[in-house]
Amino acid sequence: DFGRSSELAFVVEPSDDIAVQEQPLILYCQVEGIQPITITWRKNGVMIVDSENAFMLANGSLYVSRFQRLRGDGSSDEGEYDCMAQNHYGLVVSRKAKIQAATMSDFHIHPQNAVVEEGGVARFQCQIHGLPEPVILWHKNSMPVNTDNERYTLLPKGVLQITGLRAEDSGIFHCVATNIANVKFSREARLTVSGSHSTVYKDPMILVGPENLTLTVHQTAVLECIATGNPRPIVSWSRLDGRPIGVEGIQVLGTGNLMISDLTVQHSGIYVCAANKPGTRVRRTAQGSLVVQAPAEFVQHPQSISRPVGTTAIFTCVAQGEPPPQITWLRNGQILETSDHIKLKNNNSTLSIYGINQTDEAIYQCLAENSAGSTQASARLTVLWADGLPSPPQAVRAETVSATTIQVSWEKPLQNTKEIIGYVLHIRKAADPVEMEYQEAVSKSTFQQLVTDLEPSTSYSFYIKAYTSRGASKASEVTVVSTLGEVPAMPSLFIKVINSTAVQATWEPSIKLGQHEGFKLYYRKVHLSQYTGPVLLASNVTAYNITHLDASVVYEVKLLAYNQHGDGDSTVRFVSLRETVERTVLNPPCDCMKDEQNNKTSTTGIIIGIHIGVTCIIFCILFLMFGYRGRLLMCKNVQEQLSTPQIPRSQRSTVLNGAARRDRDDRDLNGKQLDMNELERLFPASPSQEQQDKGMTSAHSLPARHDDTQISTLPLDEFSIIEEQPDPLPKAPRGGSPPAPAPDYGPTNEG
Repeated sequence: DFGRSSELAFVVEPSDDIAVQEQPLILYCQVEGIQPITITWRKNGVMIVDSENAFMLANGSLYVSRFQRLRGDGSSDEGEYDCMAQNHYGLVVSRKAKIQAATMSDFHIHPQNAVVEEGGVARFQCQIHGLPEPVILWHKNSMPVNTDNERYTLLPKGVLQITGLRAEDSGIFHCVATNIANVKFSREARLTVSGSHSTVYKDPMILVGPENLTLTVHQTAVLECIATGNPRPIVSWSRLDGRPIGVEGIQVLGTGNLMISDLTVQHSGIYVCAANKPGTRVRRTAQGSLVVQAPAEFVQHPQSISRPVGTTAIFTCVAQGEPPPQITWLRNGQILETSDHIKLKNNNSTLSIYGINQTDEAIYQCLAENSAGSTQASARLTVLWADGLPSPPQAVRAETVSATTIQVSWEKPLQNTKEIIGYVLHIRKAADPVEMEYQEAVSKSTFQQLVTDLEPSTSYSFYIKAYTSRGASKASEVTVVSTLGEVPAMPSLFIKVINSTAVQATWEPSIKLGQHEGFKLYYRKVHLSQYTGPVLLASNVTAYNITHLDASVVYEVKLLAYNQHGDGDSTVRFVSLRETVERTVLNPPCDCMKDEQNNKTSTTGIIIGIHIGVTCIIFCILFLMFGYRGRLLMCKNVQEQLSTPQIPRSQRSTVLNGAARRDRDDRDLNGKQLDMNELERLFPASPSQEQQDKGMTSAHSLPARHDDTQISTLPLDEFSIIEEQPDPLPKAPRGGSPPAPAPDYGPTNEG
């Protein structure tokens, strides 16, 4: 009984049925509610009048004495039937029942002769259309096929499979189709089993894969898959989306057909049949889709409600199904038409009735329908109206005060004013739907209200209700009035001095200005009372030059935006040209052509100077870095040589790298030598180093030969230790005597 209107509701509704030709048909309809109740029937939306062939029984059911698919006058008893029930509370309509005639066509697929080798697979098929779905049985040699034989599999759609064929399976086969309308026989087909079982290898092959099926919940689906091969392949099933098929209601027919009982919407999907060669990855696949539909059913029924006059009534009706159902609303059995105060939202799931009155009192029905079926639910709206409520407020007037304000006034009702506790003013933009309305409460002694924060140039509707503790009055007459247009806001103004006789006024376009047609510009000398202007400028102009000014006085510049509603507030700026004149006297005009040439030359010189300066800085940094590293290396070598025994010069090891050695070999060519004085100047010894070297011979006391010592400053990571080779004897100069051997001055610091 959930969701039913207690005043009038269906207990039993007509259901879909398949009728037999020339046989009687009964469509049931039972209603409960407050008597008296009148029941009538419709077929395809047309009222059924009692006749000899069709009339209504005492319990409200419809009786058809001899159902006929086609009568002599061209009419038919097939169609969609519904029953209607009515009492003084309203009218309800049942769900539509689809009535079809039982039929059976001729076979459009007959079994075919087949010759199959022993051990193979044979498949016969016959198809026929009928209502209800015909039951198909198979006969072999005019006798029903023994379904107890596990090698014989009968599928519901008229398929016979025989696996592991033997010689005794040979014979003549045909099928028999039966339903309430007729019985029909197919043509015969001969099966011949030839030869002996072959041992030749054959790849797996799927003879017939699953078909695409569309069924309804609770039905049974059979997905066919028959495969051959040698050895016999293993047939397995899976879903393409990877979800498990499950085990409940799942059964395998024969050697690989999948049967799913008691279908649900969750069984919808694409199913994959795979034929696998045993022990290998060799496989063949076929797939078919299964679509499971579900008739519409309600998740939430509409509920009967009672509401006072002038309030809002809301009915909610939520339905589910597959495919998703369409929802339609009826009012007393008629399609509900939407209007300003009747709105449907959320895909018709929510019915809202605003400002209800006594004419809205009725039974409202929600019909949910999809391709799998339909259902309905009803609820009643009762409009409460108490005796002695005030009459509507009188003389409602609305006057525009400004672009954002309207004054609303009214007079008290003519009747039943003693119990009034206040008034409610209902406000809405005239172009908005009713659900966008909002209210303002007013005390019972107030007969006017200033409505603020409105939008400029916008029409608004107003009406008033008087409230008592027992309910509200009917709404007053609606009055509509528009707010005034709004003038533009103040623009932003900036003044820039161009020269001693001209300035430039600039401003920024902004949406904050509102609707504007253009700008008006005024200017004057501050000691004068009269402006020059207005200068009318288009709305897309953002700058204007004011020329021929007197440099000795101060000017006032004023800018405002305007539209069809008037001028907006102005922005004022003051400007003086005197400082510009003084700067011009102190700095006389230049020779522009000459200055331009000088500027170009100066710019070029500056750029060259910057390049030279940057280059010098880079070289200085590199020089200091390499010099610092060389100094560290020199000090290290001095310490090493002072701490080792003195050995002949020819046997000494020296710390060199490849670059240093090349420098030494090439010193006669490049002449890049440093004397010790220069070394001391570049790398002075610090006090801390002297303290660390206490007791050792300092670098200053070491004798040095200008021609024996070279300093190479190179990155430390390029140094390596190599054995110094004896220098070859220098060649004698051309035409001279051999050079004297260089004197040995003892240990030297080489690096």
